[in-house]
Amino acid sequence: QVQLVESGGGLVQAGGSLRLSCAASGRTFSSYGMAWFRQAPGKEREFVATINWSGTITDYADSVKGRFTASRDNAKNMLYLQMDSLKPEDTAVYYCAGRRTGAVFTIPSAYAYWGQGTQVTVSS
Repeated sequence: QVQLVESGGGLVQAGGSLRLSCAASGRTFSSYGMAWFRQAPGKEREFVATINWSGTITDYADSVKGRFTASRDNAKNMLYLQMDSLKPEDTAVYYCAGRRTGAVFTIPSAYAYWGQGTQVTVSS
């Protein structure tokens, strides 16, 4: 089992950048498939990015492709989301999620482990 804690959220102007981090506990993080999801007020949780166990395969939602980059450092048990060219519509609570098998998945139900979320607010 792995525990996940996000950090790095905050308030940023449109066009700015933020880097989210997700710290994972446990010795098996390097075998986990990981993902980022987000949820805006009144909306369903939506997929943002996913990365496989080795970091060699990534997938992104069309709305963030070319602006966001997911990465991981298995030696440090860390997952990252670099967010550039932020837009007001990126405002949401961002969650990291993990699953024991290391492949990439884009649906929330594929992930058993979730962090508590970190708020990202982009002002216009």
